[in-house]
Amino acid sequence: MNSPVLNEIGTVFIPVSNIERARDWYCDLLGVPADDEVQFGHIYVLPMKGSGIVLDSKIYSPDNIAKTPLFHFNTLHIEEAHAYMLNKNVDGLTEIQHGHYFNFQDPDGNCLMVCKC
Repeated sequence: MNSPVLNEIGTVFIPVSNIERARDWYCDLLGVPADDEVQFGHIYVLPMKGSGIVLDSKIYSPDNIAKTPLFHFNTLHIEEAHAYMLNKNVDGLTEIQHGHYFNFQDPDGNCLMVCKC
């Protein structure tokens, strides 16, 4: 029997404490407009290519923050992406590892990754 569950990721939920602040931070980081509405008072769907990201303040608690990356943002230029993050003064920024990836944190402490594709 073929599985009715598709082998693709639709979206990733990120717990955030303040939906408006998170929307502005992520949109600025990704260079996308922050002009969509916050839905239901606690959800913001980031305009993404490929799999989506939903910021959700309803699921936020300190216990729910991602302590390890659950996904990575792609880049063609890892050094340029790292310099961009340095310029943005993001928290928890690591050095580039193995010439391939680095980690950083959003304002709520969720661990995120940028990886050379």
